[in-house]
Amino acid sequence: MRGLNPRQIEAFRAVLLTGGVSSAAALMNVTQPAVSRMIRDLQRQLGLTLFERRGTGLVPTSEALSLYAEVERAFVGLDRIAQMATELRTRGAGFLRIAALPALANGFLPRFVGHFLADRPKLDVVLSGLVSHAVVAAVAQGQCDLGFAEASIEHAAVRHERMPAARLVAVLPEGHRLARRKRLQPRDFEGESFISLGHSSVSRFRIDRVFAAHGVNRIMRIETPLSEIACSFAASGAGVTLCEPFTATEYATRGIVVRPFEPRVDFEFAALSAAQRALPAVTREFIDAFRSHVAAFLRGGQSARP
Repeated sequence: MRGLNPRQIEAFRAVLLTGGVSSAAALMNVTQPAVSRMIRDLQRQLGLTLFERRGTGLVPTSEALSLYAEVERAFVGLDRIAQMATELRTRGAGFLRIAALPALANGFLPRFVGHFLADRPKLDVVLSGLVSHAVVAAVAQGQCDLGFAEASIEHAAVRHERMPAARLVAVLPEGHRLARRKRLQPRDFEGESFISLGHSSVSRFRIDRVFAAHGVNRIMRIETPLSEIACSFAASGAGVTLCEPFTATEYATRGIVVRPFEPRVDFEFAALSAAQRALPAVTREFIDAFRSHVAAFLRGGQSARP
């Protein structure tokens, strides 16, 4: 049997739903003879009698009722596809895979994602915390839809959109002598045990350059690639450090004191997406909303709270 004509199936369903050819024709926006012809052709192709004429109307046969159950299941599936398309179009549904460097993934970004999802009950999200180089690779290889990584790491297959730059802040153990000061400068760190970020971090390079420019000698005792580990070391009393405000805020109630640092040293990061693919509406909305959220956070001075 050759493939069934979708319009014939639609006519069959319309007659079952409305109870007559004229009503089915109105539902399908075609003529009555067109509906009758489609039903006749469908019966011939299937080799079944689907309707019996009684008076001026048509009555479905038992075969028609059995067939209708299968047809309705198929149409419900099609309706669900159409509904999903509508939800995707209105940015209410979908699937978003995000990878972010730990500075964001350790608390700041998950809280934002939670609020973002509150108004989008049909949107599913996977959030992974990766170092910046791994985030770039994941976006380039199509393993995630959106990434957040240090802005200095670029890739030909990845689109970069810079986010608001954040000033690094000083992180001290509670009770440290420098905690009495409202803001700190490089000379304040002379002779202090310092917790450094790893050499692969652009922030490490910028921090070292500032202290070198001011001729400040720190005791370089500890090194770690992650700012959250640096804050944990500071909380233990092992030393002082500089880090971005997102992590510093997460640890502000865990045994550390956060203070502004001058001169300004920026932590720069970017939103990453595949360069060769159009940006889905929900991803565009996420980036724009997160950019506004970051800007509001930085304006609010939360990075320097005691």
